[in-house]
Amino acid sequence: MGEGRLRELLARLREHVSAGTTLRAEDRERLNTVMEAIDVPGSGGPGALLRIERLAVRFEASHPALAETLREIIDTLGKGGI
Repeated sequence: MGEGRLRELLARLREHVSAGTTLRAEDRERLNTVMEAIDVPGSGGPGALLRIERLAVRFEASHPALAETLREIIDTLGKGGI
């Protein structure tokens, strides 16, 4: 898997979150859980991909750049065989 690319996308995702993106506490918690699952080797998998996709759909209208980054993460993980 493109681990460097995944790290880059996680950094971009963290930038979205820390740059003042207005998120409900529930959404922020879900996003943090997903980032942790991706960041810890072996804890991702198909369940993580499903959670990421659900978040991308949730953020599509309100935070399109965030949704795009989440979809890029899904693509990168998918190319890595997850």
